[in-house]
Amino acid sequence: MLPRGSESEKSAEKMKKVLIAVGLVLLFLTRMAESQVHFEQAFKFGQMLEWLSEYYVDSVNEETMVEKAIIHLLKELDPHSSYLTKEEVKEMNEPLQGNFEGIGISFNILNDTIFVISPISGGPSERVGILAGDRIVRVDGENVAGTGITNNDVFSLLRGKKGTKVTVTVLRRNVDELLDFEIIRDKIPIFSVDASYKIKDEIGYIKVNRFSMTTMDEFRTALEKLLADDVTSLILDLTGNGGGYLEVAFELADEFLDDNKLIVYTEGLHSPKREYRSTSRGLFEKGNLIILIDEGSASASEIVAGAVQDWDRGIIIGRRSFGKGLVQKPFMMTDQSMIRLTIARYYTPTGRLIQKPYDLGKDDYDRDLLNRIHNGELMNKDSIHFPDSLKYKTLARSRIVYGGGGIMPDLFIPMDTTYYSDFYRDLIRKGILNQFVLAFVDNHRNELLDKYPSITEFRTEFEITDELFQELLDYSKNQNLMPEQEELSLSGNQIRSLMKAYIARDLWGTNEFYQILNEDDPKLMKSIQVLENWEKYQLLLQNNASGTSYQGPDENDPGLMNAVHVLEKRDTIQLC
Repeated sequence: MLPRGSESEKSAEKMKKVLIAVGLVLLFLTRMAESQVHFEQAFKFGQMLEWLSEYYVDSVNEETMVEKAIIHLLKELDPHSSYLTKEEVKEMNEPLQGNFEGIGISFNILNDTIFVISPISGGPSERVGILAGDRIVRVDGENVAGTGITNNDVFSLLRGKKGTKVTVTVLRRNVDELLDFEIIRDKIPIFSVDASYKIKDEIGYIKVNRFSMTTMDEFRTALEKLLADDVTSLILDLTGNGGGYLEVAFELADEFLDDNKLIVYTEGLHSPKREYRSTSRGLFEKGNLIILIDEGSASASEIVAGAVQDWDRGIIIGRRSFGKGLVQKPFMMTDQSMIRLTIARYYTPTGRLIQKPYDLGKDDYDRDLLNRIHNGELMNKDSIHFPDSLKYKTLARSRIVYGGGGIMPDLFIPMDTTYYSDFYRDLIRKGILNQFVLAFVDNHRNELLDKYPSITEFRTEFEITDELFQELLDYSKNQNLMPEQEELSLSGNQIRSLMKAYIARDLWGTNEFYQILNEDDPKLMKSIQVLENWEKYQLLLQNNASGTSYQGPDENDPGLMNAVHVLEKRDTIQLC
C-alpha cells in the first residue's frame, strides 16, 4: 500500500493518465485510418458513376445500376442482408405492423370478378352492409368485371389512405338491381393468430402465423379465453411461421418461463452481447406445453422453441426448423428504400447458434430445403446426424440437444407424401379446388348455415358426399384437368378433407378452417397422445439424454412413421 500523497503514488497516477491519453490517441488514429479507407472506397465508386455518366457509349440508368450494385454486394455478405425498394419496404411492413388502410374485405378473384369472401369484422365494408358472396363489378363507376383484373389491381383500387372515400357497385345473389356502397377507408387489422380453440378435455390449441406488433395482444386474448374454458395443456403451433420481431418472440417465450430465465442473447462484432430474460408475468408458466415446428419455422419461431427446449419447459414436436439465427437492423436510405443489414447472431440459452451454415454461398443456401428432401431428412429421422461438437445439454434435465442449424424437435413427425399426385398438386396450384368451393358456398350459403349453425355441427355432421366429389371432378375436367384413377386412389381422401376445410373457411373463417384441417394432422394426433401421457414422454426424453446423433426417443410406435402429413397449403385469401 503506497503512503497517501507519496511521490510513488503521484507517479503512478501520472503514468495512468498518460496511458489513457495514449490509448485514446491510438483509438482516434485507428478510427481515422478506418474512415480514410471508407472515404477512399466511397469516392472510388462515385468516380466510376461519374465516368459512366460522362463517357459511356450509351445512356445509363444510374439509379438501377446503384441498386444492382448494392444487391450484389449484400448477397456476398450473408443470405439475410438485403436491399428493399420503397414499395417493398411498405409491403414488408404491413403484415408486421398488423394493419393496412383499405375497405376491409377478404376477397378472391372468381371468374374474372372480385368475389367478397367476407367483410372484416368491425371494418368499413361491414359497417355499410357489404356481405359475403357479393361481387364487386364497378369501382368509382368504372367496370372491373371481366377485365382480367389482378390482385395488385384490386389493391390499387380499394386500398388507400384512411378517411378517403371509394364507391363500389355490387352484384348480390337474388337481388335484381346493382347496389352502390360508399365506403370510407380505415385502418384494417392483419391478424397473426390464425386459430385458437379447445381441442378436447383440457387441451387448447393456438396457431401463430407471424410475430408482428399485434401478436402478443392477440395471443394473450386467445390464451385467456382458453384458460377461462378450463384449459390446462397447450399446443402452440409455429409450423410455417417465418418469424418477425425479435422482441415479440422474447415476449411470447416469457409467457411460458418463470422469472429471470435467459430466453435468447444476441452478439456481433459491433453489437455488444445483449441478453433477454423472462419476467414473473407469464400467463402459462405451469401447464403442460407442446410447440409444433417444421422446416418453415424460422427466426422468431426458433427463439421461442429453443428457449422452451433449453429450459425443458415443454416438448417440441415436428421436423427440424429452418435455421435462421441472424439479426437484421434496418437502415433507411434517402429515397425511402432500405438496407436490412445483419448486425448480430442470436443464441439460445444453452449457447446454441441456430443459424445454418452459408459458407458455400447464397445459391447453395437457398437449396437447403431441396437438399433436405433429397437426403431423406423430412421423411426419416434416421437420416439426421450431428457431430459431437454440436452437442449441448439442456439447463434443467441435462438432455442432449444440438446446434448447427435449426431447432431439432424432441419428437420427429415425418412428412408423408404417399397421397401426393400431379392431379392433387394442380387442383390446388391452379386454384381449381378453391374456385369450386367458392361457387359451392355461394350457391348454398344460407342452406349450409341453417343446417350447420356452428362449426361443432359442421365438423361432426357434414360430409363430402360422392355426388359433391363428382361435381368437383366434373368441374376440374371443364378446366382441362382430368385425373387418372390411380391419382384418385392416392389423393381422394386428402382432397375431400381439404374441400371440407375450405368450405368451413368460406362459411366462417381461418379458425374453423384449422379445426377441420387439424382433425387428421399427425402432429396434432401425436401432441394429444403426448399430453395424455405426459410423464411417460418426459421419461422417454430423459432416457435419450446421451448419444452422438439425433435419433429421437424410440417408442416402438410404427404408426408414427406412417402417419399422414396434412399439407397446410391453401389458396391465399387477399385483404383490401
